[in-house]
Amino acid sequence: MLEGPSAGEPKELRDQAILELLYATGVRVSELCALDVDDVDRDRHVIRVLGKGRKERTVPFGTPALRAVDRWCVHGRPLWIKPGSGAALFLGVRGARIDAGTVRRVVHGRLRDVEGTPDLGPHGLRHTAATHLLEGGADLRSVQELLGHASLNTTQIYTHVSIERLRAAYRQAHPRA
Repeated sequence: MLEGPSAGEPKELRDQAILELLYATGVRVSELCALDVDDVDRDRHVIRVLGKGRKERTVPFGTPALRAVDRWCVHGRPLWIKPGSGAALFLGVRGARIDAGTVRRVVHGRLRDVEGTPDLGPHGLRHTAATHLLEGGADLRSVQELLGHASLNTTQIYTHVSIERLRAAYRQAHPRA
């Protein structure tokens, strides 16, 4: 996705993995921060997420996110582990579980470095992931499940499907279009 100036440093590896996983999965920042190493199933390309209301869901991700997470886990995370780090997937520079404020700063900072990219923030990456899924042909119920929305109305409002896409679907599918 985005390459940092020093792509081999632990901070850069972590930040890249955060960006890739946020975009690939559309998870909330709080869900990303709560991930443990064992929540990543590398063979099945899914993460186990504990969402709102303590509801667990499984969210798939692609190869770019897997590569970024693996680079972080092999070359970055071991350098930051401290006695109290526990199983947290993403760590801060002092070895504690990363917090939401740090994730927000990472996303805003990295997107600011890419010319022509709007300042979306983590929620913008969530929105973008959902929109790209819908534009790629995913059904609304699947996107609802992936995002962990209790209500389909939340997903409909959140994704803002373009009127052009709706018109094209109508022309293609309706017999009297």
